[in-house]
Amino acid sequence: MKRLRLGLKELGAAVMFAGSLASPLLHAQGYEADKPMGMAAQQMPAYLAHAGIEQRLGQPLPMAAVFTDETGRTGPLSSWFSNKPVVMAEVYYQCAMMCPQVQHGLATGLAQTTLKPGSDYQVLVVSIDTMDKPANAVDEKKTFLSEAGWTNNPTAANAVHFLTADQPSIDAITNASGFHYVRVPGPDGKMDQFAHSSVIMFATPDGRMSRYLSGIDYPARDLRMALLQAGDKKISNPVDLLILYCCNYSPAVGRYSVSIVRILGIAGMITMVIVAGMIFLLTRKPKGLAPTVAGHSPQS
Repeated sequence: MKRLRLGLKELGAAVMFAGSLASPLLHAQGYEADKPMGMAAQQMPAYLAHAGIEQRLGQPLPMAAVFTDETGRTGPLSSWFSNKPVVMAEVYYQCAMMCPQVQHGLATGLAQTTLKPGSDYQVLVVSIDTMDKPANAVDEKKTFLSEAGWTNNPTAANAVHFLTADQPSIDAITNASGFHYVRVPGPDGKMDQFAHSSVIMFATPDGRMSRYLSGIDYPARDLRMALLQAGDKKISNPVDLLILYCCNYSPAVGRYSVSIVRILGIAGMITMVIVAGMIFLLTRKPKGLAPTVAGHSPQS
C-alpha cells in the first residue's frame, strides 16, 4: 500500500505540534532551552512515523461497527450510509490544532461545490477519541454547519453526522481506512492528544474506500471529482466527465492533477476532425455548376 505523505502545510503543523509536545519531555531529560541540539532539532520525532495514512482503496469499511451520532442515536455504521457517496474525516473533538483546520477546510470546500449535501452526498466526521461524547459532537456539528453556511439548511443538517464510539469500533474504522494515529502527551504531560495526518476520505455508497485528499484546504474541484468517482459518476454531467477524464488522481500525494497526455490526446482528436472536415469541404464538387460538354460552349 502507498503511503500518503504530508504536504508542506500539514508537515509544518505536525512539526509545530510535535515541538509543543516535546518541550516538557526535553526539560524532563535535562535539556536547556538555550542549548542548541544540532540536527536532532531538525528531525521529526520517531513516533510521527506511525501516524500516517495507508491508502486502502477498495477496502470495505466495518459497516457493522457501532457508533453514536450527535443526537444520541446508536447504530451500525451502515445507518449513516444510503445510496449516496460519503466524504469522511477522522479527527478528535478536543483537538485545538489540526482537526479544526481539517473540518474548516472540508466545510468551506463543500460549500463551494455545486453538489448538495443530502441529495448528492453524506458527510461523516468520526472521533478517534473515546473521551468524546455526543455532547461534544453537537458543538462540533454546529461549528461545521456555520462554517459551511448551512446553519439554516435542514437538508444539509440531516446529511452531516458527527460520530463517537468505543475503542473497538474506532479501531475497526481506522484500520479499515488506513488512518494511523498515535496517542501523545499534551503540554501538561497527560496522554490526551493524538498525532495524526490531516486528510479527508471518500467512500462509495456501499462503504468501500474510494479516494483520499491530503492537507487542510480542499479545492471545490477536487472535492467534486472525488465525490463523482465515489458515486460511480451517477451525479455527473458531460462537463464533469470531461474534466474527470482530463485529470489524474495521484495516491502518492492525495491530489488531482491535470493529465497533459490526455489533454494532448483530445486536442489531437479535435485537430484530426478539423483537418478531415477541411479536406472533405475542399474536395467536394461544387453544386449548381452545369457540366461542360466537349466541343460545345454554354449558350448565353
